Amino acid sequence: MDISVQEGYYYTNEHEWAKIEGGTARIGITDYAQQKLGDITYVEPPEIGKEVEQFEFLTGIESVKAASDIYAPLSGRITAFNDALEQSPELINKSPYEDGWIVEIELSDPKEVKNLMSVKAYKEYAGGLE
Repeated sequence: MDISVQEGYYYTNEHEWAKIEGGTARIGITDYAQQKLGDITYVEPPEIGKEVEQFEFLTGIESVKAASDIYAPLSGRITAFNDALEQSPELINKSPYEDGWIVEIELSDPKEVKNLMSVKAYKEYAGGLE
């Protein structure tokens, strides 16, 4: 399986990604995760304003194959949900790093990024799962 990753992103071993801009992180699932899940059919909109802790439950996602939990790569307050996913959850399959982002959070501890994998580390990790 060809694993697409993006420079400037950070990754979890549960296959979530975070792209940090200033004090905000945009979060989604990796290309690897969407390939494993198959066609995404639903993304549960999380509660805007809710505080989340790193690696704790963020929201749920459903596909033709399974329902999965999405975990927060970083701690913070949920500030946005990608509303386009309500009508077109398949955006995650088509564009997991761009149009298929899931939530944005205002970071409470930017130093937590040290607990995430770099592009190189994630490629090695995900490649080892095949």
